[in-house]
Amino acid sequence: MSSREDLISALSSDLQSVRPVVNIDLMAAAWLVLSALYVVAATHWFGPIRPNAFSQLAAEPRFLVETLCGVAAITLTAFTAFRAAIPGALTSRFAIVALVLMGVWLACYGIGLVSPALEPSMLGKRAHCIWETFVYGLPPVLLAFVFTRRLYPLQPLQTAMAFGLAAGMIPALYMQIACMYVPAHLLQFHILPGLMVVFVGATIARFGRYPRSGD
Repeated sequence: MSSREDLISALSSDLQSVRPVVNIDLMAAAWLVLSALYVVAATHWFGPIRPNAFSQLAAEPRFLVETLCGVAAITLTAFTAFRAAIPGALTSRFAIVALVLMGVWLACYGIGLVSPALEPSMLGKRAHCIWETFVYGLPPVLLAFVFTRRLYPLQPLQTAMAFGLAAGMIPALYMQIACMYVPAHLLQFHILPGLMVVFVGATIARFGRYPRSGD
């Protein structure tokens, strides 16, 4: 037997079977469903949503497109984050599309400052929506770290920030339905606190779940 065959035999003699890694896209989808259900339930538990919100979705095409754009942006961002937690699973094209779509969605509210999708109204105003949006985003970002505890992102900080962005934007989006519709209010009291969850994800990666870059 050649030395090469001896080496291969020696290296393979102690190998043990391992469980296959769960499908990362299924994991991302499960996280999205659980997070969305939690946010919707928590929002309704804390108070009623805007009475005419769902009828506005049916009657106002711009509001519907705006909302669907948010759903798509959050979905792609979540899939980007989960794929980033496995080396080689995320392509730069996929990440760029997710980032661009998120930018387009947020730009809709900037445009709304000049030309809102709905007639601005105080109807449905929630007294603590800024805190609701931030707090409701915390369990989903923590759940994302639980889901990925055995994975190994090559860029842990960026991955954690993507988790935070997806988690924070879920309540930010639903608050557009639950709370009053005034573009300036949406940006300041819904979008901004949702974006703050990004820093929560980064903090967890820096001091908690994921190793620091270079470790």
